Amino acid sequence: MRKPPAGGFPRSGGDDIRKLKKYKPTKFKLKTSVYDKSAADYAVTFIENLCHTKGTWAGKPFELIDWQEQIIRDLFGTLKPNGYRQFNTAYIEIPKKQGKSELAAAVALLLTCGDGEERAEVYGCAADRQQAAIVFDVAADMVRMCPALSKRVKILASQKRLIYTPTNSFYQVLSAEAYSKHGFNIHGVVFDELHTQPNRKLFDVMTKGSGDARMQPLYFLITTAGTDTHSICYETHQKAKDIIEGRKIDPTFYPVIYGADESDDWTDPKVWKKANPSLDITVGIDKVKAACESAKQNPGEENAFRQLRLNQWVKQAVRWMPMEKWDKCAFSVDEDELEGRVCYGGLDLSSTTDITSFVLVFPPSLGGAASVPRLGDGFATSCCPPPDKDDKYIILPYFWIPEDNLTLRVNRDHVPYDVWERQGYLQTTEGNVVHYGFIEQFIEKLGERFNIREIAFDRWGAVQMVQNLEGMGFTVVPFGQGFKDMSPPTKELMKLVLEQKITHGGHPVLRWNMDNIYIRTDPAGNIKADKEKSTEKIDGAVATIMALDRAIRCGNDGGASVYDERGLLFL
Repeated sequence: MRKPPAGGFPRSGGDDIRKLKKYKPTKFKLKTSVYDKSAADYAVTFIENLCHTKGTWAGKPFELIDWQEQIIRDLFGTLKPNGYRQFNTAYIEIPKKQGKSELAAAVALLLTCGDGEERAEVYGCAADRQQAAIVFDVAADMVRMCPALSKRVKILASQKRLIYTPTNSFYQVLSAEAYSKHGFNIHGVVFDELHTQPNRKLFDVMTKGSGDARMQPLYFLITTAGTDTHSICYETHQKAKDIIEGRKIDPTFYPVIYGADESDDWTDPKVWKKANPSLDITVGIDKVKAACESAKQNPGEENAFRQLRLNQWVKQAVRWMPMEKWDKCAFSVDEDELEGRVCYGGLDLSSTTDITSFVLVFPPSLGGAASVPRLGDGFATSCCPPPDKDDKYIILPYFWIPEDNLTLRVNRDHVPYDVWERQGYLQTTEGNVVHYGFIEQFIEKLGERFNIREIAFDRWGAVQMVQNLEGMGFTVVPFGQGFKDMSPPTKELMKLVLEQKITHGGHPVLRWNMDNIYIRTDPAGNIKADKEKSTEKIDGAVATIMALDRAIRCGNDGGASVYDERGLLFL
């Protein structure tokens, strides 16, 4: 590490930002490592001699905010006994508008111009060249505003390349096709918005072995939370979280995550402050409040607010089902009290190696049965009660997954299938594929307990099972997956949830499915769940929608449908 000149550099700038009053070394520092204050001071001083480049801060000295300085001191001041840095990978996950692009640009310049590395190769990477250029453009402006650097750095704007002439080092933006190019000798990589990477190819090329010839390469990964839990970013996020919570140990990996917990109230200003370390410095609390109010008025904006403002990993950018409303429908369900009741099934087979879902929906009781359970009363009557306006549609979901794939899927998907299996919410079938014969026998037994009038199914891949179920005496009806068939019951499901006219017993697998739904809309305003755009499984939700459609149309007595009574529902 290059040391600062005698006497150091003067600190400048105002006192209107929050400064680090007393530095405490990171808890991830090894006992054998040391905190080198002079090395940390040099890195901090280098950065603080740069200038901000945008907005009201443009032209002012880059005074590090307390959380930024903590990161810089930890990364550049924590040294191994041989004098080289302990950490070679830094994962910084933080909401938008916290100053991460300027911090990334400053780190890139420090690695290129101030790290004492001859012919250092520093690369800026993002999902595409345009995204990567954001950090580069900030770095180029910082060079232009710094007299000392502007004399020593060539800016090749067309090539998105900076060259530090004293050591012949460079900072280069890589194209999206860079993963096909090998032969890098990396001293530093700055990955901006890692969550937008379409796959792991570029990440693997840049971080796996490319810096082996350097003594202290640094992979600086900075991002906001994403939506794809199968991405390289989520994989890295999980590793960072495991290290923070003590489940894993990697002395070369430095994790920082600022964000709200899943259980936090996203409308609470205290949660905003917790998740946004630069609140009221780089972004005003009034801006966050306005975004929150907009999300309250439009539930479709809630997930975007959670992801971008609170750094929460959400299923998709736009949440369809308001989960707080869904959770209010978690009234208790007693299967035994439903025996003999009319119900309708929805069957979504998915694939043989995936989750298979079968959902029963019981329409509200109309009276006439010998024993009709009435939700809310807590008991069943032996007489024929009148129609109960408070009675609800009752959902009974069932799920299966191959036994041999259980552990693999838990590790791969980061979904607690094993916990759900132990709790009885998910069943396994023997082998590495779903045993359809087992499911058929299970449905046959359900038919002995409940009056299953119809079973709706997705035509795709269900031919044999349909024939077998028909052979058992079930009425099986095909259900189209297009807008025409899916839109009415999907809209009706939302209406029933908002009115608390449905109950699901708080089933966790079904809740997970509902939270995963991504909705497509056609020009006519029809909607349907989109399996391709939904980042996680929605099979149980689709099965519920199909069963609900049949329950609404046919009810307890096969009479008129609610659709016929008031027409289609448009939300």
